[in-house]
This record gives sequence, C-alpha cells and structure tokens, in this order.
Amino acid sequence: MQKRVLGTRGLEVSAIGFGCMGLNFGYGPATDRKEAIALIRAAVQMGVTFFDTAEVYGPFTNEVVVGEALEPFRDQVVIATKFGFDCEGGKQGGLSSRPDHIRAVVEASLKRLRTDRIDLLYQHRVDPNVPIEDVAGTVRELIGQGKVGHFGLSEAGVQTIRRAHAVQPVTALQSEYSLWWREPEQEILPVLEELGIGFVPFSPLGKGFLTGAITETTQFDASDFRNTVPRFNAENRKANLSLVEVLGIMAERKRVTRAQIAIAWLLAQKPWIVPIPGTTKRHRLEENLGAATVELTPEDLAAIAEAVSTVTTRGERYSAQAQKMIDR
Repeated sequence: MQKRVLGTRGLEVSAIGFGCMGLNFGYGPATDRKEAIALIRAAVQMGVTFFDTAEVYGPFTNEVVVGEALEPFRDQVVIATKFGFDCEGGKQGGLSSRPDHIRAVVEASLKRLRTDRIDLLYQHRVDPNVPIEDVAGTVRELIGQGKVGHFGLSEAGVQTIRRAHAVQPVTALQSEYSLWWREPEQEILPVLEELGIGFVPFSPLGKGFLTGAITETTQFDASDFRNTVPRFNAENRKANLSLVEVLGIMAERKRVTRAQIAIAWLLAQKPWIVPIPGTTKRHRLEENLGAATVELTPEDLAAIAEAVSTVTTRGERYSAQAQKMIDR
C-alpha cells in the first residue's frame, strides 16, 4: 500500500484508510463483533494504517471494536477519533465542544481504544456555542500532554478552519467529497492547500451509491440513516443513476469497478487527499484498496470531468436537521 502525508506536520498514513463507522452504526444492524474485528485486522494485513472512528458511532461501541481490533498493531497504525456530541446515557444528543467535555471525551476514548494516545483528534461538528479558539486551545493542551498527536476538523467552513489553525495547526479536515459531491473544490481545497492541511474525504463512494449496487428499488434496513437522506429517496435515486452509468463506462474501459474509479479519481485530485471508504465485507475491502493501483491518465480525468459535467445530482446530502450542523 502506498503512503501519503496528511498536511505539513508529518502524519503519514496509507493512501486509503478505513472508515469504521458502518461496522456498527448508521447503515443497519451492527456487524458481528468477531467479524468486525477480523475485517479490521484483515485491513491491517492488506497495508491499511489509517482507521477512523468516533465516540458517537454507537455511541461508543465502534471505538470499543476498533480498540480491540488494533491493540496488537497499535504502533503500526494511526487511529483517528472524534468529539463534539453529547452522548450522555449512551445516546446521541446535541453538539457539545466545551473544553471540559472535550477532556472527558478524550479520557473515555483512550480507554475504549486501549491506547495511551489518539493520533488524530477531530472536532466532529463545529459547535456554534463554543468559540473555535477555545476548542483548538483545549486540543493544543491535550497535544502538549501527549494524549493527542494531531488536531483535525470535520465539516468545518473556511473561516472556522482559519481561526482554529491560528491557535493550533490543523493537520486534517474530514468532510464529504466524491464525484457525487464536489462542493469542497470551490473554497475548501484551496484553503487547505494554502495552509498545508490534509483532506480526508468520507463517503467517497457516495454512501454506496457510486458502486452501482443501489437502484431506485433498493430497500434499506429500517435503522439505515439513508432513509432520512433526500438524495436517497426513490425518485432522486432514479434521477441520479446517470452518474453511475458514466462511471460504468469508464470502469469498463479501464477493466476495473465503479468503486475503484471513484476512489482513484479522489486520489488523483491532490497528493494530500486520503479517502476512507467503509465496508462490512472483505471482498469490498479488497476492491476498495485495489483503487490505489488504478492509474488515471490526464486523458481519463478529462473524460470523467466532461462526462460528469453533464450530470446534475438531485437531492440534499443530509436531512434538514443534520444540514443545520454543517458549518459555513
């Protein structure tokens, strides 16, 4: 597996990471614990060194699984987790990034992850009630104490990134980015390049849609959050299939899969971009990681750009309630 460096502060990770959320949160029933651990360990054996989790995934259970799975390989991997929600009572509540809350979350996450340090600590969502300078300052203290290695933000806007970076340099921003959602190209990517911040796209496969496995007739489990996402209602899915068809043409030409084209496209955008696709199946893990060997020529990228320019994506990427948590 090739390596990449997130930002200018020396955090080296595998070119493709593993988003662990879906193992037991968000996409239906949780994967059997032993199977989840085995899958994470298989990813390590395949060269993945970058694993992403969060206290809110479960809540808590995802960190527990990731911690157990990676304990034997702790010094070989980079673990990223997140704070930013009130999870009192084991349920996801509202946003909370008060300094005392951040400190408490870190102590709890360290225990669940079976480690003495968090390599990359993200603020999961920007809390409008807490100045970002206070958040960055608290993480700076935790870095000084050796409990945290690097500071990250998730779904943060340009001004928030600048303000946070002025207090504690930000190593990475995690936000959605894919051929299905290219808004970061407008303002976010130029600022990250200017400040030397790496980018970690989540949902690089459009929450599964870009693989071609989802159609307008697909039925999601009742606990699958995609049921609440406008982009995934049947009408919008049907309209959005034209993008999947475009990917299919390129995939056939390159003799790879749609998923591999979508991930390879992200890798080709900037050398400091590290996508974190998730999966619950070993063969999908192998497929996703295979994207690192897919070489897209300038001609390929131009062809993709031209084809995608004719496609208009329909539907918001979050529910109305979740949309309110996105920093602008």
